Amino acid sequence: MAKQINVVGAVIVRDETILCAQRGPGALEGMWEFPGGKIEPGETPEEALRRELVEELLIDVEVGKKVVTTVYEYDFGVVTLTTFYCRLDEGEPTLTEHVAVRWLAVEELPSLEWAPADVPAIDKIRSDFRAVHA
Repeated sequence: MAKQINVVGAVIVRDETILCAQRGPGALEGMWEFPGGKIEPGETPEEALRRELVEELLIDVEVGKKVVTTVYEYDFGVVTLTTFYCRLDEGEPTLTEHVAVRWLAVEELPSLEWAPADVPAIDKIRSDFRAVHA
């Protein structure tokens, strides 16, 4: 049976742009993702997301509503990714694990090569933003 991996990702919105992070060496190297990480035992998804963002990008966020949960089977296991809209509360993203970050407008998100589990969130974000700005 494939390994089950539960992870969270942050859709950090600032001035109509979204923070995108590029993965470093290892699984899915070079692909883009919403920053976040694994949920540890005893953590809520929101707690895991705040902890991971402090560890990975040295930032504090306010976690908002859920964007979407997706399940994707990679060769290393089955990833269940839950993304949340977030607001940057404190700090400026600092690279500790990622090789790059970019703030992109919603319509620019499809221009990057995203990790497959993150792709459904992009469709939902684009739909949400169209609804808000219609």
